[in-house]
Amino acid sequence: MTTEVLVDSSDGICTITINRPEARNAMTLAAAKAIAAALDELDSRDDLRIGILTGAGGNFCAGMDLKGFLRGERPSLPDRGFGGLTRKPPRKPLIAAVEGYALAGGFELVLACDLVVASESAQFGIPEVKRGLAAAAGGLVRLPRQLPYRIALELALTGDMFPAKRAYEYGLINRLVPPGEALAAAKKLALTISANGPLSVAASKRVIIESQDWSSGEVWDKQASLTEHVFTSADAREGSAAFAEKRKPVWQGR
Repeated sequence: MTTEVLVDSSDGICTITINRPEARNAMTLAAAKAIAAALDELDSRDDLRIGILTGAGGNFCAGMDLKGFLRGERPSLPDRGFGGLTRKPPRKPLIAAVEGYALAGGFELVLACDLVVASESAQFGIPEVKRGLAAAAGGLVRLPRQLPYRIALELALTGDMFPAKRAYEYGLINRLVPPGEALAAAKKLALTISANGPLSVAASKRVIIESQDWSSGEVWDKQASLTEHVFTSADAREGSAAFAEKRKPVWQGR
């Protein structure tokens, strides 16, 4: 078990911390494998409802470990992508809790998450063009879907950093908080989400993500195929009963 990634599972939340503060949490192959394993655990355990990805020591992730790259190591996994995440996000919701730098692959990890809580002092960017590289771990394809087209193109072509306040104004960030409070705020958001029906949350995430490629002629049938089981579930009956009885629901995930 590597110490480059720390995993804590409590209160239904799987908190995954990139733990290389001396290198601004630059990603290694060992860390990528550990993140992939943690995400598999998140999806497989019924007691875990949501995940948080963060970094230790005041930074999120400064991207690929360039020293490792020069040795021939790339911190990507087949079918999983950079950091074990960018090509295969988990089925359950994942929140990025960002302090300090989220650059290059680090920013691409953020873009692969479902929600973002960031410190006011956080800095984002895909500076790959400044190193003769390309943001091929999701930056070039996800940015134009999450930011206005010309803003995304500017970031990709200049490689300049993008301050958290501006990212928040463009809707890239869900919560903007004082420095040092990103993880606590992310946990608060996670608890709000995990209090809801797990089948409902999973189906809602899947429809919103997958429907971006649906045509107007297929949207209703495809949505029904992903949500019908929610309406016939035990949790649906429990949610209605709990509302009528003015109590908190006890979800079973079925």
